Amino acid sequence: MFTSRKTKIAAILTAGALALTGCSSDGGAGGGDNAGGDGDGYKIGINQLVQHPALDSATAGFKKAFEDAGVNVEFDEQNANGEQSTALTIAQQFGSKNLDLVLSVATPAAQATAQNVQNTPVLFTAVTDPVSADLIDSMEKPGGNVTGTSDAAPVDKQLDLLKEIVPDAKKVGIVYASGEVNSKVQVDEAKKAAKSRDLEIMTQTVTNVTEIPQAVQALGDVDAFYVPTDNLVVSGISSLIQAAETAKIPVIGAESGTVEGGAVATLGIDYNELGRQTGEMALRILREGADPATMPVETAKQFTYMVNEDAAKRQGVTIPEKILNEAEKA
Repeated sequence: MFTSRKTKIAAILTAGALALTGCSSDGGAGGGDNAGGDGDGYKIGINQLVQHPALDSATAGFKKAFEDAGVNVEFDEQNANGEQSTALTIAQQFGSKNLDLVLSVATPAAQATAQNVQNTPVLFTAVTDPVSADLIDSMEKPGGNVTGTSDAAPVDKQLDLLKEIVPDAKKVGIVYASGEVNSKVQVDEAKKAAKSRDLEIMTQTVTNVTEIPQAVQALGDVDAFYVPTDNLVVSGISSLIQAAETAKIPVIGAESGTVEGGAVATLGIDYNELGRQTGEMALRILREGADPATMPVETAKQFTYMVNEDAAKRQGVTIPEKILNEAEKA
């Protein structure tokens, strides 16, 4: 089954690479070709899909776990700048290096890494559904050299939050990247949850950030926007927020970075803490010899409200007092 999964990922990556134009990766500390791993010294590659607050926090939390444990690590940190073809190139480079472990941040980066790094432990983070992404056999028994942490958000509870803030909402618009499996999973969950909440989900897909304004316009007359943990859309959130503020349409996000970027509110996860969880898994692999094949995928342990009161004013809504009393403020 593991070989079959690799074949499926290869097909996904080939299709994605043809649809995207590659660009130079954003280099970090340069890793060498000599193995670390003696005592507490390790060399770890990081393949992050794109820079935005959630993914940056996950990477920072991962690195902090090693700092807190007093473990010496040389990180080869690379950023694909949102290009799947570049994530693939980074993964291929990591596959040829003698690293002790590789972290992949976000689903497309994880797919590229899983395909190209097969003899080194691979951890992922900020991946919503690793089974649907063909990264693992199951959440309980991943079955290969890949495991990690899922950022699956409570979509049903986030739609409840949307209804509390926009009680009369009937149509909810979602813009998401057609090439991100994690986003499709969340959209499907939103459609299921919407039925019992008297909501209709309207969708538009994009392939790059420049298409977001047109996608928002194509959604037509909606009562609110919901932004899933979509790496492409979150990296270009400012254009969606600008359109929402102009039309006085409130935006509900799936994670705190989106709220910091101008959404009204979320009930979401702490990506820094999720990254730290992933780092602790890495420490168990490197120091205790834990096997990724039998390490269950971990999920976020707690969810918190975050609100942006200034954004609420600009988007023409009032956040209920009971939510304000519980929430962190952006």
